[in-house]
Amino acid sequence: MNNILITICARGGSKGVKGKNIREILGKPLIYYTIKQAKEWSKDTRIIVSTDSEEIAVFARQFGAEVPFIRPAALATDTAAKVPVLRHALNYCEEFYKEKYDCVMDLDVTSPVRKISDLENSLKLFTKKNPKTLFSVVPAHRNPYFNMVEETNDGKAVLSKKGDFVRRQDAPKVYDMNASIYIYDRDYLINEENNSSISDNSIVYVMNEISKDIDSETDFRFIEFLVKEGIISL
Repeated sequence: MNNILITICARGGSKGVKGKNIREILGKPLIYYTIKQAKEWSKDTRIIVSTDSEEIAVFARQFGAEVPFIRPAALATDTAAKVPVLRHALNYCEEFYKEKYDCVMDLDVTSPVRKISDLENSLKLFTKKNPKTLFSVVPAHRNPYFNMVEETNDGKAVLSKKGDFVRRQDAPKVYDMNASIYIYDRDYLINEENNSSISDNSIVYVMNEISKDIDSETDFRFIEFLVKEGIISL
């Protein structure tokens, strides 16, 4: 890959934890850790933050990211999908910087438990396999073929996926999307018909199971505890 655009999306509003993108964790705003990781991984790659918040923009610039625009309000609602936000960022940056990118690597602020090697290895996998999209996952603790059920219209519980497996180890491997790393092929992303990170040609990059999305007070406390105990680092 010759030219990569790293995007970090950080909306000002939040339903779960108020202001979570700049909520302090171990004395630093949460967004700091993702910007730091991106900068440590590649000194030459352009790193931009897409935000609708002037306050977040100030923090982002302070930590070394670029904020070439303030995200339009229509793309900063609770219901706005991620892919259109990234498409806007890609189109804007290609016009603004007069550059054409081969792919977009999107790093989620609220899933900061990642290593520099994860960025490197996920890109290597993307380059080798040449999919339309790649997204990071962790091994799932439940399996829809074995111990996940759903209710039918008449109130009966049935397995979510049909399968004749008596041991979970025999069931197909399944994963939880952990929202940490996404990589999109440029041609896929600029096509306005595509609005999902899951395409007809997507692959996964498997990460450590501790990597998780921070979306509640409990999540914040849990991550802080793990860092203080030396179990993980940010």
